[in-house]
Amino acid sequence: MRWDAQRLDLVEPEVLPGLPTVAGLLRSLQVPEFPGLTLHEVRAKSALNKVPENSAMPFAYTVNTFRGCSHACVYCLSGDTSVLMADGRTRRIADLQVGDQIIGTEVVGSYRRYVATEVLAHWNTRKPGYRVTLHDGTELVTSGDHRFLTGRGWKHVTGTTAGADRRPHLTTNDSMLGFGRTTETPKATDEYRRGYLTGMVRGDANLKRYEITNPDGRHRVVHRFRLALADVEALDRSQQMLEEEGIRTDRFEFSPQTDVRQAMTAIRTQRRNDFEQITRLVAWPDRPGEEWRRGFLAGIFDAEGSRSTHVVRIANCDDEMLRHTQEAFASFGFDVVREDRRRVNGLRYIRLRGGLPEHMRFIHLVDPAVRRKCAVAGIAIKSSADLRVASVEPIGLELPMYDITTGTGDFIANGVVSHNCFARKTHEWLELDSGADFDQEIVVKTNIAEVLRRELGRASWKREHVALGTNTDPYQRAEGRYRLMPGVIEALARSGTPFSILTKGTLARRDLPLLAAASKDVPIGMGVSLAIWDDDLHRSLEPGVPTPKARLELVRQIADAGLPCGVFLAPVLPGLTDQREHLEKAIAAVAEAGATGVTVVPLHLRPGAREWFTSWLAREHPRLVSRYKSLYGRGAYLPAEYRDWLSARVAPLLAAHGLDRHSGGAARGIGGLPGDESASFPFGSLPGPAAVPAPRDEPEQLALC
Repeated sequence: MRWDAQRLDLVEPEVLPGLPTVAGLLRSLQVPEFPGLTLHEVRAKSALNKVPENSAMPFAYTVNTFRGCSHACVYCLSGDTSVLMADGRTRRIADLQVGDQIIGTEVVGSYRRYVATEVLAHWNTRKPGYRVTLHDGTELVTSGDHRFLTGRGWKHVTGTTAGADRRPHLTTNDSMLGFGRTTETPKATDEYRRGYLTGMVRGDANLKRYEITNPDGRHRVVHRFRLALADVEALDRSQQMLEEEGIRTDRFEFSPQTDVRQAMTAIRTQRRNDFEQITRLVAWPDRPGEEWRRGFLAGIFDAEGSRSTHVVRIANCDDEMLRHTQEAFASFGFDVVREDRRRVNGLRYIRLRGGLPEHMRFIHLVDPAVRRKCAVAGIAIKSSADLRVASVEPIGLELPMYDITTGTGDFIANGVVSHNCFARKTHEWLELDSGADFDQEIVVKTNIAEVLRRELGRASWKREHVALGTNTDPYQRAEGRYRLMPGVIEALARSGTPFSILTKGTLARRDLPLLAAASKDVPIGMGVSLAIWDDDLHRSLEPGVPTPKARLELVRQIADAGLPCGVFLAPVLPGLTDQREHLEKAIAAVAEAGATGVTVVPLHLRPGAREWFTSWLAREHPRLVSRYKSLYGRGAYLPAEYRDWLSARVAPLLAAHGLDRHSGGAARGIGGLPGDESASFPFGSLPGPAAVPAPRDEPEQLALC
């Protein structure tokens, strides 16, 4: 659900890093109790948000004390961390932009493979740093919260084996997945340029001087340079490099595309001075240096090289070319072998050994122009690199950290598979706004209670139901500092306005005495969402929010305070949390805690949420991918057959634990599921009897925040 944004007083707008211009901004601060969060204190002009009249939601207004939600998780890496781009190059994570094409992974068949994906969000924070060192020499500077893919699954950088901080974390028994340490691509130099032109011109150009006889019988010397290529990237680089040497060439169409051959474009010059200068440029140096050899390997690879999934080869017929190629490889420590297949034309090969780790080191070291030869998409993640964890050590400093959200939920950081921060996609999955104000920038409406009292005091106010927690959680961590909810509760109760609160924040326990007192004056509804019941699944999907057991204790305390409490058991994940034993255990625990009603909500996969969740599913539960494709093949909602099946499974469990006693059947939302016309909120989550939504073409789902 998204309603009109609340207006803010125009004081003095200030542009802050990572946050759009905010009118009404009083100050921005970071406090020790909320590491990684920036709190932006503002003065709100209005408090009540009107719900669109055509909405099926059983309330007319909402109030949001915050914009943004600190329940999200944040995983971060040092700004110098190299991220693998879709074209095979690398870029510092600090320099990435939304929309950049990078490499992630997904499970295809029996293997996890590299795939192209997109940067969907990018931001930074400050966190204590840790240095992770692998046996192949790879180093990563990261926060303790970050996760990497190991042979034993996703692991946080730090954690414990017991207590509150218990979670899977890296140890020296773990080995990461990826291709490992590579090399930084040096900047091009004059020697690199000359080496590149030597490899390219000697490998694929026509550089000849010959004599022709004119019709009048006179002899004329012709100087010809021509380079024709199908890969325009290499032609562009060659033409630019020649121009930097003072050699101007003309470009022309060499041959059109046919059924069996690509179109070719060429550059040429027939000027004697140009010919002689090119000849001097591509002469073999007496003592080739490192930069010349780096450029030479790039040029000969663009001209005569090939790369398949497992093999990098450079082909040539000339002994001197082959010798220089082999020597250049050896000078950088590459293991190569010469292959002679006894071809009639004398073609022989230099083959690079070592698999993907050496392929990527070669690509990053020499920086070829033809990027199709550098891509890794589709390749299975297999590596001979020694990616065992050697050490995880605290740096002892708080450092600038960066993170991204990607379409696959991961990316390649310094050559290993890294989890991205999926806070925004988790927000979308739970029907929360995933905009810029939902990362680490929390807007705090400091005067919300004062503004609300003024609006509720108007003669036109009809004391309609006001809902809190439908867009942002009113009991997120920042509420502990600002204590906005007591004023909001008091304003609603004194005005005679019925209200409801939906939360997953255990901080709500603080206000239970105040809520119990208010319930004597106005009808109140309380709702708690238990998004995932299973502890391991919770840690995987919702690592930044209170545990299911902590929220269950909140339900118990709400009931002990004499207040009704409806529970959203949501979302139910097909094949993961829809087993009878799982549902029975969860419903029994909810009933024992004193819940007055339960609504079971199956997973909705809307655009944005679908991409993140399916990539998570492929990583964590690949066996279920085909089933989810079938179930969600027609849209965001599960088919009626599944919902009917789930309703039939849930109904006797609710009845067995007395959670259907106030329902009056499916019309109360006990048997009905969101997506059905009969769906409604759990009994106790709304003030007074729960209303039945009117039929609609596009079913809406409450934000389970």
